Amino acid sequence: MMMTRQLLQSGARLMGRMGVTNAAAIAAAFVLSAPIMSARAQSNGNGGPDRGAAKLGSTLAGIGTTGRVLTIAAHPDDEDTPIIAWLARARHVETAYLSLTRGDGGQNLIGNELGEPLGAIRTQELLAARRIDGGRQFFTRAYDFGFSKNAEETYLHWPKDSILGDVVRVVRAYRPQVIVAFFSGTPRDGHGHHQVSGLLAREAYDLAGDTVRFPVRDYGLPWTPQKFYRSARQAPDSASLRVNTGEYDALLGRSYYEIAAESRSQHKSQGFGVLQRKGVMWAYLSREASRVGPDDARSERSVFDGIDTTWTPLRAKLPTAVVPTLDSALAALAMVRGVYRADNPSALVTPLAAVLRQLRAVRNTLGSGPALLIGEGIGRPAQVRARPAQQADPALWDALSLTIDRTSDALVEAAGIAVEASAPQGTFPVREAEKENVNDSLPVTISVFNRGRATVRVTGGFISGLGMRANERGSIDVAPDSTGVLQRYAVAFGPNSPWWRQQGRSGKDWFLMPIDARDEVQQEARVSTMAEVALLIAEVSVSVTTPIVYRFADPIKGDQQIPVAAVPGITVNLASAIEYIRAGVPVDRLVNVRVQSSYPHETSVRVRLEVPKGLLADSVQRVRTLPAQGGTMVSFRLRGVLPEGAHQLLVAGFHENVPAMRGVYPISYDHITPMRLYGTSAMAFSAVSVKLPARARVGYIAGVADAGIDALRQLDITVEKLEPSMLGSTDLSRFSSIVVGPRAYEASEELVKQNPRLLEYANRGGTLVVQYGAQDMSRFANVMPYPLQWTRPAARVTMEQAPVNMLQPTHPLLTTPNRLTASDWDGWVQERATYMPSTIDRRYTSLLSMNDPGEPANTGALLVAPVGKGRYVYVTLALFRQLPMGVPGAARILTNLVNGQAPVVMPKM
Repeated sequence: MMMTRQLLQSGARLMGRMGVTNAAAIAAAFVLSAPIMSARAQSNGNGGPDRGAAKLGSTLAGIGTTGRVLTIAAHPDDEDTPIIAWLARARHVETAYLSLTRGDGGQNLIGNELGEPLGAIRTQELLAARRIDGGRQFFTRAYDFGFSKNAEETYLHWPKDSILGDVVRVVRAYRPQVIVAFFSGTPRDGHGHHQVSGLLAREAYDLAGDTVRFPVRDYGLPWTPQKFYRSARQAPDSASLRVNTGEYDALLGRSYYEIAAESRSQHKSQGFGVLQRKGVMWAYLSREASRVGPDDARSERSVFDGIDTTWTPLRAKLPTAVVPTLDSALAALAMVRGVYRADNPSALVTPLAAVLRQLRAVRNTLGSGPALLIGEGIGRPAQVRARPAQQADPALWDALSLTIDRTSDALVEAAGIAVEASAPQGTFPVREAEKENVNDSLPVTISVFNRGRATVRVTGGFISGLGMRANERGSIDVAPDSTGVLQRYAVAFGPNSPWWRQQGRSGKDWFLMPIDARDEVQQEARVSTMAEVALLIAEVSVSVTTPIVYRFADPIKGDQQIPVAAVPGITVNLASAIEYIRAGVPVDRLVNVRVQSSYPHETSVRVRLEVPKGLLADSVQRVRTLPAQGGTMVSFRLRGVLPEGAHQLLVAGFHENVPAMRGVYPISYDHITPMRLYGTSAMAFSAVSVKLPARARVGYIAGVADAGIDALRQLDITVEKLEPSMLGSTDLSRFSSIVVGPRAYEASEELVKQNPRLLEYANRGGTLVVQYGAQDMSRFANVMPYPLQWTRPAARVTMEQAPVNMLQPTHPLLTTPNRLTASDWDGWVQERATYMPSTIDRRYTSLLSMNDPGEPANTGALLVAPVGKGRYVYVTLALFRQLPMGVPGAARILTNLVNGQAPVVMPKM
């Protein structure tokens, strides 16, 4: 964190010297922005996993449903997807999942992203899961700071009233009749975040109607949920209700459990792929509180038992004059469902249009909708600023609005309408007032395909999430089997950035308040660059939105549709944010800067470098001409000597004398929407006083989220990356040591297969260093020379400041070539060690002891054992978190571990 503050201060100074004095410009340059879009483009152009008859039939079945359930837990992947899928898909209940965090503090099995970038990935994985299981998605501001052992520790990081207030806001905005907590709120949850989610869920159930504790002005209109359940998946015998999520849906061609398994498998960064099992699959719930009957919870057959989810109580809230109109609409809907034929959806267009007209007429008699939390600007608390004199009953408004939305969706589907919006490029530049004669508008082609049997009229086409250069109007008729085309031009005034990243983070929570709590989930799920088309179908107006995409054919993957993004005109990227450097030793290092233009024409850019004191660059400035929508690499050579400590290097690209000091960092995986994160174009050198082992040549088998190879190379140690498939044919004797990266055995079955070669290498005199693996490494047979055992969950030391006791202070791994001291444990981030063995074979020597407050000492952080003529080292220290952050002690520890010349010490039996 100190390095981050220093980077910000240095960046502000540099921009001042470069003539940038506007505070907003400085802030904009240094805020780490968010993913450029929040929902994945669907290849069918309609969104969601269903199409055609399945989509229309499912939508029709859900029209008129008034039930609403909110489920609550702590992280992405904590949700019970079978329950969500069964409620949303089988019973067509409006179902949402509130995750307290975005999973920023977790681990990553698919890439090197950690922290906030990982949180962005896991946010997208949740949204991908909800598109499959039919749920909606909410979050609070809580930042995932890593594993926590109990609620008390969690509340040291999260202000309880703030997070509880966030949960209350969501409850009041979403207005569920039923809340389901996925955790018990007790220590048996095994994680402080889990326990807190269980506690807050119950408190929100109890307090969401309390306007003294949570005033309407700050938290929205009060709401009182009727029932509270907890998941009983860990204790089925305690359940008061069970549901068969394996129920088969003939329309969809799968069971709801199969759908849920596909949803669950979107959490790929956490390795949570599961089997799509057929057959009976029970989900268990336990009723903990209820404001309605029945008294005997075990007599229930539904979470809505005792709650009238029919239209009868809602009709009573309507003006008498419009009740017949509602009754007529509901009767017509029943008729539509009865006559629906998959081979003739067009027959439903006229009756659905009539129903939609009636439902809108009923809602129009209610006056204004319920008062909402409205924000006055980014970073300002949202408040209820005004309460209309004639305000609709919230439950009635919700039921009518949902029914109108679903009827509108069904009408568009029955009419055979599909809408696509495409652009000739994937990115385009943000408009900048300081620059003249820059072509920064994006042509967008909106196509309306009529695959139905009746003509529809297009009455307008708009760009949402961006500005339009011109708002062309007029209407066109689209006959059956034809296409209507609209041409629009988009202009962006800022990079695409979801609201939760715009203001940045304060401590352990996101401090940007929801602009509109009712619309929060829409902001999460909506693609920022959208086209909206206004249509007239059977004389009823409807609108259809679709993402604006750049579309191309990939020879392997086929049709690819990438949501278009507004990006800065010029971005300047350094290869890494932090690099190690040896303190007090002459350095000769190449720094590569990637300069990218999003302009549709050639652009001249002046690249300027500011180096820390002690280093000199071969040139502080270079000029490059970038091709249209292209970039180039600009290299600088640095020489000199740095003292111990953190040192900053900054770079800026100047176009028309306007500095660009943001780098763009793309994140792209097949299962989620592509993202671009923005950060400062700066790099920190962590200068470490470190001695190198003699004649070191390290073979390195990379793990997941592994910065070890880069760290060793930055410290001038020779490293060769080894693929597991190479082990059987490579002469391993040429390496002084071999390192296996974190969780490598989980990531590679081939490594498990080839592991005997590694043990043979150690037997012949080599040093084999294995970093932490799964929570229970014993599941991999014979990968270790001697047995270790793990508890469930595995032991961890989560306090990064926990004292460390060196049990064998004279052991070569703690003294050679660097004598470790107390200062080597300073500045660690998030945790000391993870997945530590609890039972250790006596042939291992434990070199370190550490523990969290109130817990017994754990000696499983650093183990070493003789194997034949060599040694085996097992390390559960969280080096994978320290090395990317440039922690000095981590570099010195890693250097000692790869010292193959250190003498082998026999354990004391």
